[in-house]
Amino acid sequence: MDGVSQARRPLPDAAHLRRVPVQQRSADRLARILDACAEVLDEAGYEELSTRAVAARAGVPIGSVYRFFGNKRALVDALARRNLDGYAERIAARLPEVRADDWRGAVDVVLDEYLAMKRSVPGFALVDFGAQLPVGTPAAGADPDVPGRLADLLAGHLGRAVDEELRRAVLVSVEAADALLQLAFRVRPSGDEKIVTETRELLRAYLARILDGA
Repeated sequence: MDGVSQARRPLPDAAHLRRVPVQQRSADRLARILDACAEVLDEAGYEELSTRAVAARAGVPIGSVYRFFGNKRALVDALARRNLDGYAERIAARLPEVRADDWRGAVDVVLDEYLAMKRSVPGFALVDFGAQLPVGTPAAGADPDVPGRLADLLAGHLGRAVDEELRRAVLVSVEAADALLQLAFRVRPSGDEKIVTETRELLRAYLARILDGA
């Protein structure tokens, strides 16, 4: 399992849904649809993904998919949002294990949880947080959601304010780590450990000027 049981999987916010589930049965169906989307992505890729294939995999009528999503792009957007919410939950659950003055340990948690999701969560290897959708197209710009969530989590753990300097440093760290980890997983399907180690060292060296003595 990926560390978040199906019953506890976060659901996308209202902005990513045609209709927000009210009853638990509807929420469970939505979670099943997103799980099916992730499985089809892993097996067939984005180009072959379709609402019909997702409905068949989830065991629901096609109308149930369209009740929540207008097309496959909306489906994948919602899956990416669920991935980000789940990632933030995993980090928040692990940070209490790290001393409040140990920012390196906190950064390790952020990196380790990403690697764990990359290796185990269905659909995550292709979509992660949705920076490039359809898959392979250039991102329009930096996605503020991921660095923003991480900056808030780190600042809260370290007991410091989230200022412009920290937000910029986390943004640069996220973009640099994303490029290097993409390389690591191209070199080896499970992620080349030597490149992962270099990524970890790069992040520590860069963030030291912001976080040491903060």
